Amino acid sequence: MEMNDMVIISVDDHISEPPDMFKNHLSGQALETAPKMLKDENGKDVWHYQGQTFASVALNAVVGRPFEEYGMEPTSLDQLREGVYDVHERIKDMDVNGIAASLNFGSVFDFAGGRLHRVPDKKLAATHISAYNDWHIDEWCGAYPGRFIPCAILPTWDMDATIAELKRVTEKGCHTVSISENPTCQGLPSIHNEYWDPFYKAINELDMTICLHIGGGNPAPHASMETPIEAWISTMPMSIAYAASDWLQLEALHKYPDMRIALSEGSIGWVPYFTERADFSNSRHKYWTNSRFQNLKPSEMFRRHFLNCFIDDAFGLQNIQFIGEDNIAYECDYPHSDTLWPEVPERLWPTINHLTDEQIDKITHGNAMRWFRFDPFKHYKREELTVGALREKAKAAGVDTSPKSSLGERPLAEGDVRPVTSGDIMKMFMRHEDADTASRETQEA
Repeated sequence: MEMNDMVIISVDDHISEPPDMFKNHLSGQALETAPKMLKDENGKDVWHYQGQTFASVALNAVVGRPFEEYGMEPTSLDQLREGVYDVHERIKDMDVNGIAASLNFGSVFDFAGGRLHRVPDKKLAATHISAYNDWHIDEWCGAYPGRFIPCAILPTWDMDATIAELKRVTEKGCHTVSISENPTCQGLPSIHNEYWDPFYKAINELDMTICLHIGGGNPAPHASMETPIEAWISTMPMSIAYAASDWLQLEALHKYPDMRIALSEGSIGWVPYFTERADFSNSRHKYWTNSRFQNLKPSEMFRRHFLNCFIDDAFGLQNIQFIGEDNIAYECDYPHSDTLWPEVPERLWPTINHLTDEQIDKITHGNAMRWFRFDPFKHYKREELTVGALREKAKAAGVDTSPKSSLGERPLAEGDVRPVTSGDIMKMFMRHEDADTASRETQEA
């Protein structure tokens, strides 16, 4: 296999939703009360909903910008590549990057709908979640069948409404949902509480996959507000280990052997030590902890139920025997700052070409197809979705990948040469949102 022969499915990308996203899916009072994107006094795009102001959906959508302009900018849609919010332009950006298909997390309600847990009218919020899912499935993913993996969000504060929405989106062809990895952060019972039993039952009966995205619940820890922001960014993917450890202890995993959980944007290099440590801890403590792991090892359960997703992880790819070649999938993270667009194939190939063709196929697209119940080859021939074929298509379309410069607000004053800190970034958010929301938004970006 050569680089251009790869078929790459990205299982973690993002959308900064357009302001008219609800117009085709709501009417009357439901449309009138839907989230609205407006300009603030500084010309920044912000969403307004039920008395709350959400930081601009564009935050950290820096794809295609010069590196020196990276940051928590930009803050308005006109500063972005159009592919961030326009599905037709997104396809072009996928083609030029050699990406055959993509799973996209939303922004307006956050990756797992967490913002809606803080609004006063939850019944209205449930209506708007359904409208969002309709837009996401029918308009965004439906515009190019076979190129997108639909991913719904849920009104998890109401379990009856959650089950109804699971059934509804499944009938629309959506087999993946994104929820908070730690619902106690949203004021809900923990994942170990019986409150969630109907959810686990429905997920398994409907054959759906759960996505747990970093920043959707557990905070990525950082030492202090004076800590350079690079320290925080470096450890953000590994924060998913807190969720992995918690979910690995879930009783439902023993009850439902086919349950599937994707650890989105969590990378893979940490997994061998994590599973080794889980087995060691179990071997020392299961005699007094009433552990559910008496005969089955935690590492065996982890490999049975969890998909690990990476952006750039050469170490992990050198050690797939300790992770599982059936438990790894690629993610591009477009349009966030970690994305390697438009050079994904050039960055991925040197880290993966030591593997067999079968292993490469699994990691680049086969595992994604299986774990997310998604088959792009129902719509396209394989040879139409290779890196080489997609790039030829993009070349014919004249896709421009030149950097787009649109420098806005910066975290430090001009001439300040000290390292940017966590506190500097938090202050940027606090100008538009309360402290609690700012903290969450920083982790999500």
